[in-house]
Amino acid sequence: MIIVGVMLISTGVTAGVWYYFTNKYTNVGYMPVQPVAFSHAIHADQLGVDCRYCHNAVEKSWYSNIPASSVCMNCHNQVLKDDPKLALVRESFQSGKPIHWIQIHKLPDYVYFNHSVHVDRGVSCVECHGQINKMDEVYQAKPLSMSFCLDCHRDPAAHLRDPKLITDLDWKPASPDQQRADGQKLMDQWHTESLQNCSACHR
Repeated sequence: MIIVGVMLISTGVTAGVWYYFTNKYTNVGYMPVQPVAFSHAIHADQLGVDCRYCHNAVEKSWYSNIPASSVCMNCHNQVLKDDPKLALVRESFQSGKPIHWIQIHKLPDYVYFNHSVHVDRGVSCVECHGQINKMDEVYQAKPLSMSFCLDCHRDPAAHLRDPKLITDLDWKPASPDQQRADGQKLMDQWHTESLQNCSACHR
């Protein structure tokens, strides 16, 4: 009975790990078809539009807002103003009815995550979202799993940068040692804690 019990438990643990650590569960690579084709590679990379121009609540709110169509029309009332690909944007702007974008990056309801706390303390967009500025269509590049978050919480110095470089998604440190040294200085300056207690994320 002991041998059978051990085999059943081992099988259950193996099956659980096999499922919960796959891309299917963590949604890595998830790239839904959006109602309007929007290329971050063109806007953020080629044109150099700062992430915060569209996601303007990210430094002061728990969520990163999706811009209203009026933000799009600030440029597109002149640029490609008659492009058929932007018909839905123009319609949304005129009617006031929002475009139903499909959310890509999701966390479970029992997880508390505050964008402003991270962004204001030197965590770049690229740490969680990958190089969005190189994506024609946005997809989930990182697993956003509990272990993914804890890796950063256990060693914040390896992930922090000067707030001026938060939206420079192409920026790289001179070396890992330099990154750690600079990150530690920022931790000391901001009194950043390496929070790993359950209540930090589960409230």
